[in-house]
Amino acid sequence: MDATVAERGQITLPKAVREALGLTKGTKLKVELDGGRIILRKDVSEALRKVRGRFKLAEGFRSTDEAMRAIRGRAPGDPYPPPEDK
Repeated sequence: MDATVAERGQITLPKAVREALGLTKGTKLKVELDGGRIILRKDVSEALRKVRGRFKLAEGFRSTDEAMRAIRGRAPGDPYPPPEDK
């Protein structure tokens, strides 16, 4: 797929790309450079902000870290346990 840079530096993403990623008018994209490549990433921070606080913890847990420890054995930020010697 090709896109052409317009006079003001704008490009139009091909329709197949927009549909595959669910991009609609007003969708914010993060623009990153990786050597000679341009990487566009969908900005999900607004979507996360909208759902924050809408879900309740399962009964018996006081914090998300407590729930994560029960499910995964550790929570984000916890130190990794030392490897077991065999």
